[in-house]
Amino acid sequence: MPGKTVSEICGALNATVHAAGDESKTVLRAAVGDLLSFVMGGDSDGAAWVTIQTHLNVAAVAVLKEMPMIIIAAGRVPAVDLIVRCAEENIALVTSPDSIFGTCAALGRLGLEG
Repeated sequence: MPGKTVSEICGALNATVHAAGDESKTVLRAAVGDLLSFVMGGDSDGAAWVTIQTHLNVAAVAVLKEMPMIIIAAGRVPAVDLIVRCAEENIALVTSPDSIFGTCAALGRLGLEG
């Protein structure tokens, strides 16, 4: 599976970009979860992460798991400190107006697996 770039994912999701990150970074799969310890303990290294969490600790988990992209679903708005931290860490932070299910379904249509 060739994966998709952060930029391609943003376009397919009609996402709003809050922190650009490395738009050319290739994402091979996706992870979903709102319980931070679940995401930390799972096989989510390098994935695009779909969540509805909007607080600063999300960035810490993304850094730990070397995730190039965080997708906040359901039209939720990220906290300003999360946006700043993602920009500092070169992590793409985007929001999707779709539900978590809809966002994951769109990622699946792109060929990303969970």
